[in-house]
Amino acid sequence: MRRENQSCVSEFLLLGLPIWPEQQGVFFALFLGMYLTTLLGNLLIILLIRLDPHLHTPMYFFLSHLAFTDIMFSSVTAPKMLLNMQTQSHSIFYAGCISQVYFFLLLGCLDSFLLTSMAYDRYVAICHPLHYITIMNQSLCLLLVIMSWTISSASAILHTLLLAHLSFCGNNTLPHFFCDLSTLLKLSSSDTTVNELFILTVGVVIITLPFVCILVSYGHIGASILRVPSTKCICKALSTCGSHLSVVSLYYGTIIGLYFFPSSSNSNDKDTIVAILYTLVTPMLNPFIYSLRNQDMKGALVNILSRRTSCS
Repeated sequence: MRRENQSCVSEFLLLGLPIWPEQQGVFFALFLGMYLTTLLGNLLIILLIRLDPHLHTPMYFFLSHLAFTDIMFSSVTAPKMLLNMQTQSHSIFYAGCISQVYFFLLLGCLDSFLLTSMAYDRYVAICHPLHYITIMNQSLCLLLVIMSWTISSASAILHTLLLAHLSFCGNNTLPHFFCDLSTLLKLSSSDTTVNELFILTVGVVIITLPFVCILVSYGHIGASILRVPSTKCICKALSTCGSHLSVVSLYYGTIIGLYFFPSSSNSNDKDTIVAILYTLVTPMLNPFIYSLRNQDMKGALVNILSRRTSCS
């Protein structure tokens, strides 16, 4: 077909959240509070790790990167959603939509790889404690983070390039509060077979394989604990892995709920609600999980507050 007579869109309309207009003010305040909590909580984690020498370990090195990723991940979608709720303007330019897709995919993939790196760190700490310092050296930690950024960036770039080659002519309404890749593909007037195949392939590499690696790591940890079953070993393992396991459950739980248990009706509303969970709720809860269940983080916070009190 010739495209000269087709009206191709220059912007998209985001329908936003499935809430009544009279509820906009309440939900705006709620989501603004959640976003600010995410920023402050994760910034506090980064600050504590930077200021306390006792936290300069591989586990907290990965945690600081995870906290930074959570800040950026929420910032990709939340400010635009809050702006639209406040101004009642639901438009987003084509270039802004494509950029949002890129950063959303980049940071989402990065989360997956960082959680996998943290699982490997916990495996070495529990199963090979005598060789922990030798194995989890600074070079390996830096290499794992660089590889995570590289693979995530490559995946996001390829997704974005394939998306940019599609045509969006006619309907420009997205039943979402941000530019979700799968929603955009449904809206495209082009053949999206290649895009869908790439999503399936990359999904196996980016989501499934890291999840399997995490399960294998915790399988070895469980087997190691069962070899010497004692209350002390179990408590040590829980204190070491409890926070990370909680975050993994939140991250992959929302993904499994979204992609493996599709609803029969109101699918768009369900997708939007689940998206709120992994873009706002999970990044907000991560600092609480690591601070409330981690004695080292509590100790670092107490030390810093004590120092400030002494100085005053």
